Amino acid sequence: MSGLTDKASGETLSAHEEIEQARQRWEESMLQQIDTLRQQVRTRPLQQVALLTGADLSDDGLRLKYWGRPVALAWPDLEPQWVDSGQPCPAFDAAMVLYYLRCADGAPMADRWISFRELPDGTFYVLAYQRYSGDRLAQAFGRDPAAFNSASRLLGGWPLPAISPHAFAFEPLPRIRLAAVLWPGDEEFPPRGSVLFDGAASHYMTTDGLGLLGGGLAGRLVRAASPTPAR
Repeated sequence: MSGLTDKASGETLSAHEEIEQARQRWEESMLQQIDTLRQQVRTRPLQQVALLTGADLSDDGLRLKYWGRPVALAWPDLEPQWVDSGQPCPAFDAAMVLYYLRCADGAPMADRWISFRELPDGTFYVLAYQRYSGDRLAQAFGRDPAAFNSASRLLGGWPLPAISPHAFAFEPLPRIRLAAVLWPGDEEFPPRGSVLFDGAASHYMTTDGLGLLGGGLAGRLVRAASPTPAR
């Protein structure tokens, strides 16, 4: 995720531009490694992969949910497909699922929330990550926390009242949990937002992958609150 803070012209990137550049860079890297990822996943027995990842065994391989949408992976081809359409997953989503299968070590959920800074090497990219995750939430919802709550519920989040009245947990993959948190602004303090991780997240995904999931959650919440008008 390095090099995401400025355009070549020296202008500051918007949060949307930052996450899109990070996504494109990560996708380009993963396209070169996707076959290697499949080979690495195949080194473990199918039943073990299911156990470590929380995926379900099917007649021909594995099934799991990615951002709430069922994905099927036939064994040993391991080419992720959307169950509802039968179409291959886009390269970015396929790589994310395969990275999850490769990284998963079966660690139990920590049931405690950590910041991006606490992930391996997270301190190097925490400012960029905050801009396209928490800051994006604060900008979109800081004066309208009800819209944040509605968007969170629409995306299947469940409330975390111990953190904030405006905090929700999400599972983009079976054993990766994220928390989106909003602290609304008032006359004295500006709004703040954050996207946190279960303490076991690094057992299931690389730090740059987790950063993209966190930024992706912020984007999904913003889009859920501003649906495209029907034509």
